[in-house]
Amino acid sequence: MAAIYRAMIRRADKLVPPRFQPFWNHPAGPKTVFFWAPCFKWGLVIAGLGDLTRPAEKLSASQSGALAATGLIWSRYSLVIYPRNWNLFSVNMFVAITGLYQLFRIFNYEQQKAKRLKED
Repeated sequence: MAAIYRAMIRRADKLVPPRFQPFWNHPAGPKTVFFWAPCFKWGLVIAGLGDLTRPAEKLSASQSGALAATGLIWSRYSLVIYPRNWNLFSVNMFVAITGLYQLFRIFNYEQQKAKRLKED
């Protein structure tokens, strides 16, 4: 499989315009896993955005907390490794933001539920 990938990259090398060569040859560019792993991780962000339409009572606090925590941890990690991976940083910041927003929605729902119970 690696041989096929390397052959594809060698062919693509010839097709990349000169002005895109720095991006193409960057240590975290499209030739590396450091580029593709964050690209696929955007699926988590899309799933988190899809959860915005779910009612707050159906959201999982532990799942949202885990996403927020891992997003923050990996955002920090992406800035201390070499090469700095801005693609990894951005996807993890969005994962953290969506997780934190879901946690806020859950917290707000629980507060309103407690207030209603108190009034009754």
